[in-house]
Amino acid sequence: MSENSSPIKYFLSGGFGGVCTVLAGHPMDTIKVRLQTMPLPKPGETALYGGTWDCFKKTIQKEGFRGLYKGMSAPLTGVAPIFAISFFGFGLGKKLIKSDENQVLTKPELFAAGAFSGIFTTSIMAPGERIKCLLQIQQGGNVPQKYSGMLDCARQLYAEGGIRSIYKGSVATILRDVPASGMYFMTYEWVKEVLVPQDANAKMKMVATIVAGGCAGIANWLVGMPADVLKSRLQTAPEGTYPNGMRDVFKQLMEREGPTALYKGVTPVMIRAFPANAACFVGFELAVNFLNWVAPNL
Repeated sequence: MSENSSPIKYFLSGGFGGVCTVLAGHPMDTIKVRLQTMPLPKPGETALYGGTWDCFKKTIQKEGFRGLYKGMSAPLTGVAPIFAISFFGFGLGKKLIKSDENQVLTKPELFAAGAFSGIFTTSIMAPGERIKCLLQIQQGGNVPQKYSGMLDCARQLYAEGGIRSIYKGSVATILRDVPASGMYFMTYEWVKEVLVPQDANAKMKMVATIVAGGCAGIANWLVGMPADVLKSRLQTAPEGTYPNGMRDVFKQLMEREGPTALYKGVTPVMIRAFPANAACFVGFELAVNFLNWVAPNL
């Protein structure tokens, strides 16, 4: 990332990168949420989905390709400000850590700046994730739909439990995003530093951006996946299921399914992580270069 770019440019470019992420990665995100939240089969019953491919196939059969994009309105509406705030937080974090403009940050300092950005996004991310997950787990076909869309879901949640219901899972979201964001930005900077020599041409830099962005996405989810599973279950459970929040979700999950359940849905996540986050950073870098050209003093 350009060290000469202001946090404002990070904000604007991050929003554009976020839109690229959702468009590229939402289908696999839907598969992930459905695998994470599917009910445990009773003795003698077959699991609702046999895995990533089975979930993908059944979704297409019952709902068509549009079923893979269920709930996309929520992240697409919120993703520009979410990623804008995330990248702004990272840019601001770097500025706060630096003692002078020419200081090169160490890897732990990059991690700290990235983790700082994760704190910023929870206020928008938590309700958006709650609505997205509830829409994603709705089965298609002839099954009655509780929510007709993003606004209807938000309205019903507010009617059921006020603003607290809409923000259900906020603690789980911040526990996921703080360490995951630190790993995300640190990995991107690290991989790109390794791949880009001093005399790199534009094509080589673009390839490095794609690879570094993809690696950053994978690193992000390796760290954030367990908290994401807990968050998805908490946010999609009926009111009163987990009175003590994440502690109850974790306890029940350990008792019934064991530690491996913390990585349920990891296959679609990893399939999605590379192209979605490569798209994000390509979009971000293109936007930064454009802003540096049209508004060099911004």
